[in-house]
Amino acid sequence: MKILLIGCGKMGGAMLRQWVNHDGNQFTVADPAVTELPERVTHVTKATSLPQAEFDVIVIAIKPQLIPELLPEYIPALKPGGCFVSIAAGCSIATLTGIVGDAAIIRVMPNLAAMVGMGVSGLYANPSCSEHQITEVTAFIAQTGSCVRVASEDEIDRLTAVSGSGPGYVFEFMRSYVDAAKRLGFDEQTSRALVFDTIAGTVETARQSDASLEELRNSVTSKNGTTQAGLDALRRDGQLDALLDDTLKAAYHRAVKLR
Repeated sequence: MKILLIGCGKMGGAMLRQWVNHDGNQFTVADPAVTELPERVTHVTKATSLPQAEFDVIVIAIKPQLIPELLPEYIPALKPGGCFVSIAAGCSIATLTGIVGDAAIIRVMPNLAAMVGMGVSGLYANPSCSEHQITEVTAFIAQTGSCVRVASEDEIDRLTAVSGSGPGYVFEFMRSYVDAAKRLGFDEQTSRALVFDTIAGTVETARQSDASLEELRNSVTSKNGTTQAGLDALRRDGQLDALLDDTLKAAYHRAVKLR
């Protein structure tokens, strides 16, 4: 496919660096500010530099507030029967349809781990998309990690609360975990190594196991042991479950308001 990427900021750039490691697609980036791009990527600074009806997919990776102003200039660059793919958080299908008309539009919600090829993306396609388009777009989004197709735009907002915003929650937990290790007497470097490697190893253990998370937790928890003491403090009065419920609900409600 020939793919045009409008905007090459943090998320667009992270995904592009993964995409160019796979054969099969040709990329053009439209961004007046970007200074460094991977090899084999064509760069333009304005829409008028692009040929008409050239691209199978146009990926919208600019800030949502810029979309009404900038996107109309790029519409002629899409081939007949082509597809718009938006990774702009909070920009609804209805908003995009109001700009590009009755076109095939796919909303994708990626997350930060796309920059290391371990992202989690949600994908929702409007009824104008063909199954072939959905399959093709899903495949190239999955080059940045995993890609989950959802059945409604509301599910994209719920997925945003879980995985789109999820790295922020995990980074905050890690920050607090590292600080707690430092208060227990370890230096910064040792605290980071202990926390990072513990989390990475635990996630990989869960990936490779058929056991439930409860079973895995119980496998390292002896009655009246150290893990049990820590878990009792962590889960006191159900506060952990309640806190995570509140976290996801707050993010979801904000995503709905941003539509």
